[in-house]
Amino acid sequence: MSRRVVRQSKFRHVFGQPVKADQMYEDIRVSKVTWDSSFCAVNPKFLAIIVESGGGGAFMVLPLSKTGRVDKNHPLVTGHTAPVLDIDWCPHNDNVIASASEDTTVMVWQIPDYVPVRSITEPVVTLEGHSKRVGIICWHPTARNVLLSAGCDNLVILWNVGTGEMLLALEDMHTDLIYNVGWNRNGSLLVTTCKDKKVRVIDPRKQTVVAKNFEEPIALQEMDTSNGVLLPFYDADSSIVYLCGKGDSSIRYFEITDEAPYVHYLNTYSSKEPQRGMGFMPKRGLDVSKCEIARFFKLHERKCEPIVMTVPRKSDLFQDDLYPDTPGPEPALEADEWLSGKDAEPILISLRDGYVPVKNRELKVVKKNILDSKPPPGPRRSHSTSNADISTPALDEVLEEIRVLKETVQAQEKRISALEHKLCQFTNGTD
Repeated sequence: MSRRVVRQSKFRHVFGQPVKADQMYEDIRVSKVTWDSSFCAVNPKFLAIIVESGGGGAFMVLPLSKTGRVDKNHPLVTGHTAPVLDIDWCPHNDNVIASASEDTTVMVWQIPDYVPVRSITEPVVTLEGHSKRVGIICWHPTARNVLLSAGCDNLVILWNVGTGEMLLALEDMHTDLIYNVGWNRNGSLLVTTCKDKKVRVIDPRKQTVVAKNFEEPIALQEMDTSNGVLLPFYDADSSIVYLCGKGDSSIRYFEITDEAPYVHYLNTYSSKEPQRGMGFMPKRGLDVSKCEIARFFKLHERKCEPIVMTVPRKSDLFQDDLYPDTPGPEPALEADEWLSGKDAEPILISLRDGYVPVKNRELKVVKKNILDSKPPPGPRRSHSTSNADISTPALDEVLEEIRVLKETVQAQEKRISALEHKLCQFTNGTD
């Protein structure tokens, strides 16, 4: 009799669980735009969601701790003149987020640690270079201030956000609409998927396609007959890929190994309601004390529901095997170093004692003197709202202080009123 050998894996029992109702984010009008991005971006400080807005494009930013019902007058990030299609948090600054829009521009925003009184309308820098709508943005994993954008003009542009200038324009590489773009771990190569059914591995600095037509896949996994778009999220620390179907109600996850058959199905998290989009928390934003290895932020029509993926363990001690050192918030390179050909692996941090987000660091945009530099090719250009340090407007801080003081005064007035009422009761009782 032959015995079936079960493959050993510490991730065989990963299970997903939604948070309690009071830990969700309610009353959010999630965007109805028909676009294949995730509509959601999250980091250890903030949750950002593309929302419906009249007369332009907007997204909402919430502190992670601000769960429950969202005030209908909650300030938005508005500035685009057409719907926002994609958003992405900077991996090296938790207060900086980029947005791409149908209005052909990319905008980079500084988000304050406090909730602003009014909507944020002034980006730190606006990047103009695409001739059609911009549907994809993706920050470089290791180089400071390097941002990639891809538009419906079949063009990929790399920007230096710190100077507001275009670094590279990858033209004539794609014959059709670009579906998605991703960097490798050290940002030396990028991969694109395209409507022409080709996957391209590109060296952006040499502006060459390294690989295009892959003869045979090393593994083929039949998913389902649904025609919904799959949003893939890969965790390099655990070698697990999570596939979330847009319009689907499940998250399938697989472990990737170096030996055949390479792809191993682990499990499926299923729920009743379909997802409109999905956010994926970086590893440094997880709760290591609960053996949490992934956290998703599932968008419904009117709310956002966090889903926690955990590996059950009996011990309360830190689980070294689940949490190898992971990329931290410090960049390994400056933009000009990367552009000159230098590569560097991410700077890793330990999660043994958990991760505490750093305080608000302002993004500085220093424009170069245009008289001393050659203009970028073609009519593409960029402009910044300022030449020097861009900071959260002082007016916002004053208004915020006024609001806090008013709330304090109102609370004191309520307390005085309650004490006077009590005094009346005492007086009447005495009479």
